[in-house]
Amino acid sequence: MKCVVIGGGPAGRAAAMELAALENDVTILERKFIGGTCLNEGCMVVCGLNDVARFLDEARKLRDLGVVDLEYSADYRRIVAGVRETLSRIRHVTERETLDAGVEIIYADAEVSEGKVIAGDDELPYDRLIIATGARPGIPPIEGAEKAITYRDVLDLERIPEKLVIIGGGVIAAEFAGIFSSLGSDVTVVSRSEFLGKLDPLIRDYVMRKLLKDVRILENTSTTSIDEDGAETSAERIEGLTLLATGQRPNSEFLDGFVELRENGAVKVNERMETSRKHVYAAGDVTGGQGTTPVARMEGVVAGLNAAGVERRIDYRYLPYAISLGYDVGFIETGNPEGREAVIPGLAGPGSFWSVPEGKTGLNKVRIQDDGTAAAVYSVAPGARLIMPYLSLLMRMGVSMYEFEGFVETHPSTDGVYKLMRFLSRY
Repeated sequence: MKCVVIGGGPAGRAAAMELAALENDVTILERKFIGGTCLNEGCMVVCGLNDVARFLDEARKLRDLGVVDLEYSADYRRIVAGVRETLSRIRHVTERETLDAGVEIIYADAEVSEGKVIAGDDELPYDRLIIATGARPGIPPIEGAEKAITYRDVLDLERIPEKLVIIGGGVIAAEFAGIFSSLGSDVTVVSRSEFLGKLDPLIRDYVMRKLLKDVRILENTSTTSIDEDGAETSAERIEGLTLLATGQRPNSEFLDGFVELRENGAVKVNERMETSRKHVYAAGDVTGGQGTTPVARMEGVVAGLNAAGVERRIDYRYLPYAISLGYDVGFIETGNPEGREAVIPGLAGPGSFWSVPEGKTGLNKVRIQDDGTAAAVYSVAPGARLIMPYLSLLMRMGVSMYEFEGFVETHPSTDGVYKLMRFLSRY
């Protein structure tokens, strides 16, 4: 069976590799770089910059404690050069892995029609088509918005901005606020509603007081205009380079009239990742879903298997999330406010030992229902993102948190969630 996948990001690659493993003839069409936004513009860029930001924070902390004598400075051009070199290496491995799985890769723009895709001078017939074209930065209708930068432009900066104005109140805004504040920028975040408003209030307060303590955050403040020197808001004018972190827009314009689109431009799919057109599937950010790489991969797998005739349905229960700041902020939220809650500070351990003097070891919160089902788990800790996927799996499997009474942890560890689980299992 001939299968064409448009988009070589996490969703497209996952779908293509599932199809290839089932001995289908699979071609990925990618317009620029394999790996999509995550590898080339998003998650990995944040990882590279955040590692440097964390290192600088640790250096300052140890210097201020008198543990080491340090003189240092951050050269943004060198940082960017290192990030780009590392991304290139990862991209090469990703491409090789995809080819070795039996997937052909063609770098070209795509035009779709019934039964075939046009890629440059090539015409590719297909039996099954999977659309995984991702999304791009959403540009709000603000006067002068074209004079701002987005996450796509961060590696093009010549130097660390002296002043940075970030428009937005979500994860992207928080992560870049933390990074550039640690690199030395005077950062102001302007959020038209509550900053990180979907986060648990206690965890949100900790993030703002401890992890973003040097960032000025204006909530419930609209941005009226942007120019080369700053932004005008409903509260005041703020000087500095402006970065837009105002959500994503699905890359779906070329599909208008081919498949049904939602009002926001997202491709409409069902739980089998089927579009409105028979034998055409979609996965990842182009569907306007959760916007995380693991979810995009999960959707790609479901799309690929269904395209191959293997029945699968998407399951969005108990999804783990994380925000990359000075510490990871990991959480699983079911939306159920009922249950018993317990909260403890973070534990001293690898990555947090030298934070004890300043009382910044993190925070843990768990909420469980009477039957032992976890309703929510939150952790602010050096390794918070590592524990969440495993808890997510246990929650999907229906494991009662009461079973954590017999939990044996590795030590030393900064994971305080297990302590709360054991405590709540007894009371």
